[in-house]
Amino acid sequence: MTDIAYRPLGQTGIQVSAICLGTMTWGSQNSEAEAHAQIDYALDRGINFLDTAEVYPTTPGTPENRGSTESYIGNWIAGSGKRAQVVLATKVAGPSFMGPVRGGDNHLDRRNIELAVEDSLRRLRTDYIDLYQIHWPDRGVPKFGGRGLAALADPAGTVAIEETYAVMGDLVKAGKIRSFGVSNETPWGVAEYLRLARETGGPRVASIQNAYNLLNRVFEIGLSEFALRADVGLLAYSPLAAGYLSGKYQGGMVPPGARAAVAANFPRYRTARQAEVVARYIGIAHAYGLSPEALALAYVYSRKFVTSSIIGATSLAQLTADIDGSLVQLPEGALQAIEEVYSLNPDPCP
Repeated sequence: MTDIAYRPLGQTGIQVSAICLGTMTWGSQNSEAEAHAQIDYALDRGINFLDTAEVYPTTPGTPENRGSTESYIGNWIAGSGKRAQVVLATKVAGPSFMGPVRGGDNHLDRRNIELAVEDSLRRLRTDYIDLYQIHWPDRGVPKFGGRGLAALADPAGTVAIEETYAVMGDLVKAGKIRSFGVSNETPWGVAEYLRLARETGGPRVASIQNAYNLLNRVFEIGLSEFALRADVGLLAYSPLAAGYLSGKYQGGMVPPGARAAVAANFPRYRTARQAEVVARYIGIAHAYGLSPEALALAYVYSRKFVTSSIIGATSLAQLTADIDGSLVQLPEGALQAIEEVYSLNPDPCP
């Protein structure tokens, strides 16, 4: 097993660990003490990258606990004095987010972004954010399960990318953020942000946080070339496909406390072909003496276009297993077997 690698975050000059600690369960499935223990353990293992969002937790999320994840991190920062040891990423919610934010008018305009960043800075108890991400575009884009646009479907009041980009540039100039990234974005959107950077001389988009796992490799269609050619790497969320690639949901089982039990409003991985394809990947893992989790996590970690793989856990034991699994060197035979399964069953859970 190798040590955790460090990779450049786009062209920002920031180096991040190739494993990122996800925080989406903190404030719902995890207490503040558990969150702090996870950060301490991650740092001890060499992880310097934390990812959160203004709307976390979301498993489940309510208006009452929204923002508590950032507050937990902020209290850790204030208590530990280790702000300089972590690269801190958070997100501003666009209108595609599931539920109203800031009164329901959470467009990605100047007013909303400036309000959001000040609230995040206050909760995080810091005077700067290393990576500020756009959590869903403002315009109409394919949601979970969508593969593309058959027609334009921009909602009323859609904010142009030009305005969103200008605000991000101003926040960089003001020192409130060091860089910005996108999330749940399309090739067209990434191209637009890169175009604006070329034309204005402003900051380049640094990263793309999209889903990527053995059940959803849609990122490879279009976006991976941007990652490789334009230094806009993937921050891969759901490398275990919300736990489905562990096999714990096979046969319709839903263990108490599992994400599928507490967040039934996330249907992305409950598709007709999912169980059959997961069974095939489990078979590959067992054939090579690996856990299903290690097969899935190591595959994502090893992709050349991935800057960092975002893992989340509800216990230290799970976090340990996820880190160890990510660092496994997959045998060539296992990689070939994965591609054989994928060629017959591409993206059952886009």
